[in-house]
Order: sequence, then C-alpha cells, then structure tokens
Amino acid sequence: MSHKSSADAGKARAPGPTYQEVVLNDASPPPAPFLEYSYEFTGDQDIPYSNYTSADFATAEFQKMWPKVWQMACREEHIPEAGDYQVYDIGHLSAIVTRTSSGEIKAFFNACMHRGTALKPPASSGACNEFRCPFHGWRYSLEGELIELPEAWDFPHVDSDSHRLRELQVDTWAGFIFINFDSNAGSLKEYLGVLPAHLDEFGIDDRYIETHLCKRLPVNWKAAEEAFMEAYHVKETHAGGREFSEPITTYDVFGDNVNRFIHTVGAANPRMPKPPTQQDLMQQLWGRRGPIEGECPRVPEGQTARDLYASIIQAQLGEKYDQDFSDYSTAQTLDSIEYFLFPNLFIFPGLSLPMVYRFRPDPENPDFSYFDLYFMRPKHPDKAPPDPPEPLQLDIQDSYTQAVDLGFLGAVYDQDTDNMAAQTRGFKTCAKGGQTLGNYQEVRVRHVHKRVGDYVNRE
Repeated sequence: MSHKSSADAGKARAPGPTYQEVVLNDASPPPAPFLEYSYEFTGDQDIPYSNYTSADFATAEFQKMWPKVWQMACREEHIPEAGDYQVYDIGHLSAIVTRTSSGEIKAFFNACMHRGTALKPPASSGACNEFRCPFHGWRYSLEGELIELPEAWDFPHVDSDSHRLRELQVDTWAGFIFINFDSNAGSLKEYLGVLPAHLDEFGIDDRYIETHLCKRLPVNWKAAEEAFMEAYHVKETHAGGREFSEPITTYDVFGDNVNRFIHTVGAANPRMPKPPTQQDLMQQLWGRRGPIEGECPRVPEGQTARDLYASIIQAQLGEKYDQDFSDYSTAQTLDSIEYFLFPNLFIFPGLSLPMVYRFRPDPENPDFSYFDLYFMRPKHPDKAPPDPPEPLQLDIQDSYTQAVDLGFLGAVYDQDTDNMAAQTRGFKTCAKGGQTLGNYQEVRVRHVHKRVGDYVNRE
C-alpha cells in the first residue's frame, strides 16, 4: 500500500465522476445548492478515544458546550395551542418550551424560583393553564410571571418581577423550535449559516411528523451521530462487503456549524469492472426498497434508470399521500441528502428519505446516548395534518423493525447499532489510542470534533 506525501493531504477523491457531474445529467435539474462544493483539509491527526469514553471529557461538554449551543427542542406543531408545552432535557439541563396566552413561544428553565424543584417531569408534554410547583405550590403564568406565593407574608423580599421564571433564548426556523441556555449567545439566524438558503425550497416548515421513535444507543453521542456522517461504511455494513457497492458522494463543510453529504441512488459506480447498463441499474433499484411490486420496467432508450425510478417513486408516494410530487427533481426524490447542524441535528430534506435525527448524551454515562428519529412528510395543501405521534420508545436491545413505518430502513438502522456497540467495546481496548479518519470521506466527523474542541478548550 502506497502513501501520498504530506503535500497531497486532503486532495484525494474517489475515481470517476463527482456527485455534481452525476446530477447534471439528470433529466430534471437539481437545486442550485446541490452543485455547490465546500471542502477544506483540516488535518489528519487521530481523534483520541478519550473524547468518547472519558467522564471528565463528558463533564466538560456538559459545562462548556451544551449550555452554549442552539438546539432543536421540538416542532411548532408540538405546542399548537396556548398552554401546550414540551420539556426538553439535555444532560442535567431541562427547559419547558410553551406557547403563551398570546400565542408567543417561550422557553423557561425547568425549575421553581423558590427551591429549584422541577416544575415538569423529564421529557414530559401536555397542556396547562399555569406552571405550579409540586413542592410548595408556587404558581407561574404561561408568561413566566409569579402569580401566587403561598404564605406571602413570609417573603417580603420576593415579588413577581424578581422571581419570575428565568427565560432561555428561543427562536424558530422551518417549523423547528430552537433553544439556547446562554443568554449571551448569538442569534439563531447567524448560527444556522447556509441552512435557510440551502433548504428554503424544500418547504421543511410545511411538513408534519409521521413517525417518531426514541432509541437508547450503546455508544457515546458523538460516535452515534458519526455513524450517519459518511457513506464509507455502506459497502461493508449494509451491502455485506459486496465489491463496488459504495455510492458516489459529496462531502461539504459550510462554516462553523453546518456540514453535508449527498450520495447518489441509482448511478453507476465507476469502479465496477464492467459498466452496468441502465437496465442493470433499474433492476438494482427495483429490489432496493421492497414496497414496489410487479415486474421491473424496461428503461426506454435515452432515459436513465435514475430518472425512471424517480418518476415511479413520485407517483407511488403521490398516490399514498394524495399529492403531486412531480415537481421534485430526480436528486430531490432519490438521493440521500443529509444536512447537519452542530451539535446534534440532521435534516434529510429529500422526498423518499424524509428524516430528521437528533442525538443527545446520557447524563450519567458517556458510553450511552439517545437518538430521536422522525419521518416528516409534506402536508397536504387541503387537509389538516395529523397530530404529532407519541414517540415509540426503544431500548438498546429493541429492534428498529418494531417501527413498521420505517420499512426497509429498520434493518439498516439495526446494522448501524451493531457497529455502535462494537465501537464502544473497541474504544476501550484499542492499543492505538485514537481513531484514524479519512481526509475526505470522514471530514464531517473531524468537523464535529473541531467544534466540540472549540467549546471545551475555552478558558
């Protein structure tokens, strides 16, 4: 095995066409942001395994990072009416996100101003007219004002202003509600970087939650989300080691907080010893997902398998959801499009893979984490969407296939979870001391660690 010189570090790319070259051959043009390319070599040093396993490192994250970053707490549809609330927990921090009497969205520290008792249980949700402390009965309005102080004669030093609930920064984008525990943090708009411009035409704010599950994972939160940051693992993990099965993928980093990958579905891998025909590709696509029945169609002369399959998926989903999806491009319909917002939010804006991921650390043990997985579908223009479902709770040993709405992806996620468990074991026995990353295919993993370090290494 030969090695490149240090002067060539970060320059290597997989042979064959780029993702951008592939999608330019589609019958329908992709959104302009898909053609953007943003990569910068940021080093090739190993990432210490202690970043995942150390209780001290996890403590530094809880103290220096999680209280300082914008985080998605819930969707607006979770709190549609005055008094609706959701509790968001991250480590030992907890916030109540609610809609006030005037319809404004606010977020409060989940703690009574008397002796600190949590006003609402962890991960709870519901509706109320006020927030009442279960310990001594202090009552707060939906706006956070102290409206009743039992035995007020004993508290001449307390009034409604001095002891109103402490607010967090809160803001919305694309139907998501974000919070920040740091009152001095910069704006959400600044934090989002290119995300609004890149995802504007996807109408993320006009989608509803079809499926929501929450699974406990046997791995540190960073390693959990890193499992979904590259397509390098696809051939071995999801294709059983079959040669030439890796997709054509672009990896990008946009500023401080956003990175992205997009990998193709239905494009010929340039490493195949014999180039497949469009019919060969169509046959592969036909058996890929399972729900399409009947004989595999013939690809007409002059058409690609990608374009034909995209039109079939558009029609199939259009029938299922009673909508017209024909204006989606082939890339928007088929490809795995994944945007990441530091530290823990993934958005897949495509039509056939409409997921949102959120990862959170276990507050007690860095070897475990929590994964929220949402399927989000476009709202019907003339029909009210269903209410958000209660999350399906899965423990480590539970299979994703229990969530029938995931279809073929359930088994895929199980394969990823098996890798996570193996990683956790390997972190603690590997003699090398740290993981070695690919300069291009795993640049997003390095980006996460760089940003974590930006926070935990601050004085």
